[in-house]
Order: sequence, then C-alpha cells, then structure tokens
Amino acid sequence: MPQISQLAATYASQIFWMLAFFGFIYFVIGRGMVPKVMATVEARDKQIADDLAAADAARAAADAEEEAWRTADNARRAEAQAVIAKAKADAAAASEKRLAAAATVVDGRLAEADARIAAARDGALGEIETVASEAAAAIAQRVAGLSVDAKAANAAVKEAFHG
Repeated sequence: MPQISQLAATYASQIFWMLAFFGFIYFVIGRGMVPKVMATVEARDKQIADDLAAADAARAAADAEEEAWRTADNARRAEAQAVIAKAKADAAAASEKRLAAAATVVDGRLAEADARIAAARDGALGEIETVASEAAAAIAQRVAGLSVDAKAANAAVKEAFHG
C-alpha cells in the first residue's frame, strides 16, 4: 500500500516542524520572556516586602513617639496636680492664718465684753445692795420704828444675797 509508505514521510515532516515550532516557543518565551516576567514579579514582591517593612518601622516609630508623648503628658499632668495641691495647701494655710488672727481679735473683744459685763453686773449688784440696804433701813424705820445704821443694813443685805 502506497499510502502507508507516505505516512512515514508525512509524519516525519510534521514531527520536524512541531519540534521546530515548540523549540522556537521554548527559546523565545521560556528563555526570553519568562525570566523577565519572573524578575518583574520578584521585584514587585521585594518592593511590597520593603514597603511593609517601612510601614512596620513607621508604626513602631509612631508607637514610640506616642509613648513618649504620653509619658511627657503624664509628667506634665503630675506637675500640674502638684502645683494645684501646693496652691490649695497655701490657700488653706493663709485662710487658717487669717482665721486665727480673726479668732484672736474676736477673743479679745469677747474678753473685753465679758469684763464690761462683769463690771456692769458688779456695779448693778452694788447698786441693788445699796438700794436694798436703804430700803431695808427705811422699812425697819416705818414698820418697827427702829433706827438701823447703814453698816448693819449693808451687812444684813449682803448676808441675804450671798448667804
């Protein structure tokens, strides 16, 4: 059969061109393009990794800066609290001092008032005793017709009041 003898020649030609075509594709695409694409992918991966590392470093720096700011803020807050506490203590001490001075003045006035009251009471008691002794002498004169001297009347009234 002549067709079978042509098969080998036909297939050999097809196999040759298939190998030539795939060889060309292998060398052009596999050896030429793929390494460039792989280099681009690797460069992109490296850029992404570098960007992530830079972002991590920036975040760490921001965290450190925030911590430093918080520490400084807490220190400023503590200083402010200390100043406020000192101001309160100073104000309390000044108020205590003014109150003590006012209390001293008031105590002095009270002592003067007590002395005046005691003097007025003693004076009033003396007058009452004098009036009572004069009244007792006058009553004894009118009722009993007795004459009582002032010393005896004073002694009797003092004994009645204090006795």
